[in-house]
Amino acid sequence: MTGTVAQIRISEDKDILIGKAAIVRTLYEGRDISPTWDKLMARVSANPRDAAAFLDLSAILQTLGKAEDASTTQQAALDISRSYRIRNGDGSGLTVLVLLTAGDFMANTPIEFLLETSNTVIRLHYVDAQTASLDDVPAHDVAFVAVGESPENLPVLENLERLLSNWAGPIVNNAPRSVIDLSREGVADAFKDEPSVLAAATTRISRNELQSVAAEEASIGSIAGIEAYPVIVRPIGTHAGKGMEKIATTAELSTYLTSRSETEFYIVPFIDYSDADGKFRKQRIAVIDGKPYASHLAISDHWMVHYLSAGMAQHNDRRLEEAAWMADFDTDFAVRHARAFDALHQHIGLDYFAIDCAELDDGRLFLFEADVAMIVHSMDSEKVFPYKKAAMNKLFAAFENALKQRAVLGASPMSHLPGAAVTHEQPWRQ
Repeated sequence: MTGTVAQIRISEDKDILIGKAAIVRTLYEGRDISPTWDKLMARVSANPRDAAAFLDLSAILQTLGKAEDASTTQQAALDISRSYRIRNGDGSGLTVLVLLTAGDFMANTPIEFLLETSNTVIRLHYVDAQTASLDDVPAHDVAFVAVGESPENLPVLENLERLLSNWAGPIVNNAPRSVIDLSREGVADAFKDEPSVLAAATTRISRNELQSVAAEEASIGSIAGIEAYPVIVRPIGTHAGKGMEKIATTAELSTYLTSRSETEFYIVPFIDYSDADGKFRKQRIAVIDGKPYASHLAISDHWMVHYLSAGMAQHNDRRLEEAAWMADFDTDFAVRHARAFDALHQHIGLDYFAIDCAELDDGRLFLFEADVAMIVHSMDSEKVFPYKKAAMNKLFAAFENALKQRAVLGASPMSHLPGAAVTHEQPWRQ
């Protein structure tokens, strides 16, 4: 929330980052980022091997929507160094090793936002499909696997599955295969027989197959999981609604394909999840060691719901509803869908993940997506959203406590670690 964390600090220690959380917050709050940009540019001009400055510049470019420049600048940083530090608060808390990979803000768990108000030291260590070993990771108290599911990350996750097979120390989300299974079709398949959760049948389909339907050479009902229009189509590997459209006729499908260049898509049946008032409600919920925590409730007039475009800041009645949802979450929503959250925990098999969902009239939880890389943050104005601080602090405290428990006990409740519990005399502490 505004005012809960310090302003941007540029450290004299050259491996310490400003980090995404502070950078995104600055721009989200409408503050001027140019003084920070100028200082970082001065640093790389003076020292072309200042990897931390390059990585922070990349984060600024990414936040400004300059994806290509951000990727180039990020790669310049990673060509110099694979390890970085972020010091939260006074740095007196846990040292958390974060295994992540190159990419935009949706490539990895946004752990910097989750730990922003803590005193942790985050040790970012970048890996890729060619990483041969993890023998060079920095000293730490607990590790966290942050690489998210995507086609680009698949070879990275497969490599991590090998690299982490004999990991000896405390670690959270040591289950790369479970992350791989968070593909849209993987999630749909996992919950196809779960009575408490509806995950719409999701089919991966080629452009040629869709063009056959658009040309009426094949019927829409010939696609697995689809009976009739309307349907939702989106390119493989996209998030945040990019390229996603509701298609009601073959003509609309033809127009859609003309506007897109991708070769593979997901197609799902459109499910009308609007409530009696005609509005659509989407909840984002983080699940930590099987327990759900409220992140946000977005209420919109449109079926494709995004918090920023839903008008939450402009509609007091919607904020009042979200405030009540957050305040009563543990005794109302979480209880009402307890069976669904148990099923999510068991089927997904991760210590930490987040979901976007809605409630259906028949009592089921309508699961849009499950992922480890969803943005969970506390950047909204406390003046406009005064009720959010308590809920988000609760979520952040639970996440930090989960890390602390692993650091002490060694094993997670999901127990993906091989062997017995470990102690602080193990080599990750050296």
